[in-house]
Amino acid sequence: MTTTAPRDLFAPARLAGLELPHRLVMAPLTRNRAGADGTPSDLMATYYAQRAGAGLIIAEAATPNQVGQTYANIPGIHRAEHIAGWRRVTDAVRAAGGHMFLQLQHGGRVGHPDNSGLVPVAPSPIPLPDTVHTPSGHRPAVTPRELTVDEIHATVADFATAARNAVDAGFAGVEVHSANGYLLHQFLARNTNHRTDEYGGPVENRIRFTVEVVEAVAAAIGPERVGLRISPANPVNGIAEGDTEAIYPALVTAVAELGLAYLHIVRVDADDPLLRQLRELWPGSLVANPAGDARDSGAIIDGAGRLLAAGADHIALGRAFLANPDLVERLRTSAPLNPIRDAHLMYVGGAEGYTDYPTLAATA
Repeated sequence: MTTTAPRDLFAPARLAGLELPHRLVMAPLTRNRAGADGTPSDLMATYYAQRAGAGLIIAEAATPNQVGQTYANIPGIHRAEHIAGWRRVTDAVRAAGGHMFLQLQHGGRVGHPDNSGLVPVAPSPIPLPDTVHTPSGHRPAVTPRELTVDEIHATVADFATAARNAVDAGFAGVEVHSANGYLLHQFLARNTNHRTDEYGGPVENRIRFTVEVVEAVAAAIGPERVGLRISPANPVNGIAEGDTEAIYPALVTAVAELGLAYLHIVRVDADDPLLRQLRELWPGSLVANPAGDARDSGAIIDGAGRLLAAGADHIALGRAFLANPDLVERLRTSAPLNPIRDAHLMYVGGAEGYTDYPTLAATA
């Protein structure tokens, strides 16, 4: 499907069966404010409620099982305590007039026994080429254990259960995270997937795990409640796909007829030929997360407009929402944005650099 007519960023729109006031989406942002056991905190409820002006909030990555945990204080969605904690968050956002999806993320080799208590798993026993943040500081990555086929099937089932848990916790739907170097992306990439069975080798095998996860999650809660996030050619977490131009058309085609809520493409540029190809292949809503890190209202509006003109239906912003709880109003009025005061505050506990960013009204 080709869509070339420009859209109004601030006009009402539909997404995932929801009537939204505009086309701005809050992208998922890991913030490390959950409890040590993965239970979302009351501070997280405050943070998300402050940002309920987003058309849709995609809450930060939550793990579908224990071994999928990446870093310390990452939320989970595989225990009763997690469901109850997230329910407090969704209740707060709903009371503030917002809508929420939850991102489901398995870290794969991006993890550490000091965080999860378990040896990480991956498509192949190839370690992350970076250190991993743990409660005692940055530690060398360990060699992950290769998943067996039975364990792959069990992991697919864990994603489906996590999706049902998310709905029980009050989310309108979930986003399957097949991006940014985590487990599903590790199966897609040649340098992290050296398998010789039905989950490795040619493209149709390397996309199989993501397709099976998406199908299982869609069957569990309904495809209209499921989004898929991808990040073509993103080298983060040591990823080198090798054949990006083959992977993503095949993957998108494989899930295009499921009737999913949206496809979310990360770090995309309006002039990228792959974006236009995927837009042609994708029959539903497309959420685009812009490449780069625009720091002022004008630049954000300009970039969003170019992506909408290139066929995106909605624009997902991350760091701009982090520092501006009233981001939509600031963009609508071309007001200055709060700068991110200190990058390390993104990933430490407490309210500083989290819930204490001022709104325009507070500074007037």
